[in-house]
Amino acid sequence: MKIALVGNQNSGKTLLFNHLTGLNQKVGNWAGVTVERKEGTIKKTDISVIDLPGVYSLSPYTAEEEISRNFIVTEDPDVLVNIIDSTSIERSLYLTTQLLELGKKVIVVLNMEDILKKRGYTINIPELSELLQTTVISISALKKTGITHLIDIIKHQKFHEYVEKEIYSKDIESLIDFISIRLPNELKEKRFAAVKIIERDERYGQYLTSEIEEKIKEIETKYDDYSEAVIANQRYEFIEELRDKCVIKTYKKSITEKIDKVILNKWAAIPIFIAIMATIYFLSVGVVGGLTVNLVDTFFNGTDAGIDVTMLGITIGNIPSTFEGIGPMLANAILDAGGSPWAASLVADGVIAGFGALCNFIPQLIILFTCLSLLETVGYMSRITFLFDRFFKKIGMSGKSLVPFIVGAGCSVPGVMAARTVENKEEHKLTVTLTPFMPCSAKLPIISLIAGSFFGAYGWLISLSMYIMAIFVIILSGFILNKFFIKNKSTSYINELPEYHAPSGSYIIKDVAEKAWSFMKRAGTIIILCSVVVWFFSSFTWTFQFVDNEIVYIEDSMLAGIGNGIAWFFYPMLGFNYSWGASVSAIQGLVAKEAVVSSMVTIAHVGGEDAIFASSVFAFFNPITAFAFMTFNLFSAPCFGAIAAMKKEFGNAKDMWKAILFQTGFAWVIATIIGMFGPLMG
Repeated sequence: MKIALVGNQNSGKTLLFNHLTGLNQKVGNWAGVTVERKEGTIKKTDISVIDLPGVYSLSPYTAEEEISRNFIVTEDPDVLVNIIDSTSIERSLYLTTQLLELGKKVIVVLNMEDILKKRGYTINIPELSELLQTTVISISALKKTGITHLIDIIKHQKFHEYVEKEIYSKDIESLIDFISIRLPNELKEKRFAAVKIIERDERYGQYLTSEIEEKIKEIETKYDDYSEAVIANQRYEFIEELRDKCVIKTYKKSITEKIDKVILNKWAAIPIFIAIMATIYFLSVGVVGGLTVNLVDTFFNGTDAGIDVTMLGITIGNIPSTFEGIGPMLANAILDAGGSPWAASLVADGVIAGFGALCNFIPQLIILFTCLSLLETVGYMSRITFLFDRFFKKIGMSGKSLVPFIVGAGCSVPGVMAARTVENKEEHKLTVTLTPFMPCSAKLPIISLIAGSFFGAYGWLISLSMYIMAIFVIILSGFILNKFFIKNKSTSYINELPEYHAPSGSYIIKDVAEKAWSFMKRAGTIIILCSVVVWFFSSFTWTFQFVDNEIVYIEDSMLAGIGNGIAWFFYPMLGFNYSWGASVSAIQGLVAKEAVVSSMVTIAHVGGEDAIFASSVFAFFNPITAFAFMTFNLFSAPCFGAIAAMKKEFGNAKDMWKAILFQTGFAWVIATIIGMFGPLMG
């Protein structure tokens, strides 16, 4: 006899396998993949046991699911032993319903009964067995209870014979019968195959006729959803019915259940998510921004007029100061030592100003990183993937794609690389293309600069609006891509929601420190290099005359000449203003998004102004054009690092260039609409 152990990951399946086989086992890899294969025999018997990879369903979206389904269908084991985590019975029974459709003998093993009892739950096993029409027993693999009973059932074949169990609505069951009678007789698992055809499983695509396709489309029209989603929804409805009839609670709901009832409520979930993000940006951009930006800027560039300390745009105090600032101090030291004006300008305007411009935002980034890390450690981020899963299904993706988006909120490079967890080829392409639309930490300085300079007390709301806009941009651009370019049907997304727990202070400190240090290293290397390059081209003319703003002006510099050559591209979005400074700063964003701000600061300083928007180069900016400029920089092609990651994930340069052109074109259209039509709404 040959049996196969099938179950979710972390269900205790491998522990049970070890108890059943003892030392009578061998370990290797499945043919063609690195997934581990375990085989053995039950102690003191000749019954063969195969431990299949842990899976959540028999839809082949992963290598593990492909292996498990192929083995069950082609190797035809005598018995399927389905190990279930009793503490997560709703999640576990999803796989059970699929196994029962295979027409094979199934033993459902409820594991972790000891933990279940501690939590105050009991399961009516006879009732569950009757409703599933299969053998159900309870064990604890950890405490080795119930295993002898399981072996006795297997050895003496004391299990139910297969009985077809109808779990869907009448119209779906009729469609299953309609498809089943049209399948070839040599196909043993007809009910399973019929369901997979309705789910549009590629393995059974050869049996999909035009007649069956028409019937499936009728179901999709009736339920206004993809047929795969209809099947999944009805599976869960059946599972919920089993839960209500068989799971008995002897105590009040857990804290996690109580919180999720509110957090994941279909009406309250989105407003709660927006409120949480609003709080994050209120803290990181609003409160902290008003208290720290001027202080840090003073340290690097100095002031002789005092510092106005503001909170939410309201002046709450004035700190008098005559601190000269690191930049001016070094510049004066160079001049006093007989150094040339250009050397002093290089240090003060090229290095210190560019580096200091980004250091202004480090306190804001630390608050942002802390908040996001806090949400991750308590378990909320896992719920966000499910929250947006139904939206992503409409554009050919699933909640699994949200994982790269969340990672991308920190940095686009690991965000793009995280897309490799999406197995479906077309969904993977969509995810890689859309991930850079998320406002990463490198874009926060752009957001903070524009929001703080033009929107005062409402700056944090503008920051929040960019985050919300990013979600709409992802959904809208995803719809366009899925409709016309990368066509893909959505896939199922199954994952385990962790229990809510207290955040780990040490983890948060380490995580925030690593991200902040990574940002500072970029500012201290790439950004300084960019600032020096911008300083050089903005400080000299084509004949290498030094810009002193008395005889030679910055408008005569090499950078101005280069910028004027590309300014036409930005002309509509900037309120029909030719801005060479804004143009070259946006191009610098391809190297690193932070370089947009550092470039603007360097240009302003070389032009003789300490404040960016006091400079004649950027004086044309107003709230509308500034918002349009910010929008373009947030949604256009990402930095070189992210572009390289995109190429690696796509596997070719052609798809990478298509993605870059789409991202930049989409950003240009949105920014131009804001720049051209924004004033009409004022």
